[in-house]
Amino acid sequence: MNTLKNKVQLIGNLGQEPEIINLDSGRKLAKFSIATNDFYYNKQGDKIENTFWHNIVAWGKTAEIIEKYVNKGQEIAIEGKLTNRSYENKEGEKRYITEVICNEVLMLSKQ
Repeated sequence: MNTLKNKVQLIGNLGQEPEIINLDSGRKLAKFSIATNDFYYNKQGDKIENTFWHNIVAWGKTAEIIEKYVNKGQEIAIEGKLTNRSYENKEGEKRYITEVICNEVLMLSKQ
């Protein structure tokens, strides 16, 4: 059960091309976002659709796979863990961000 404590699985479409960063250590970092869709019916019976955007970060071999095979608009499945971090923007204001650290990716559609 320990592996279920912080596990995220998402299926969605990429909103833009992945940003690939080559670090000085030789390691790769991939940053991208995927959109997932959900819907419900309101009291009047109208279908209400929502799109949610998720920030995804991948390191190492997973980032290399994303760099080679994943493109904007493509449907993918990812598995990873949820993390939070903070940073200061150019104006010195503290910002908070929630991301999924991806450790597995599966391409579901060709692009």
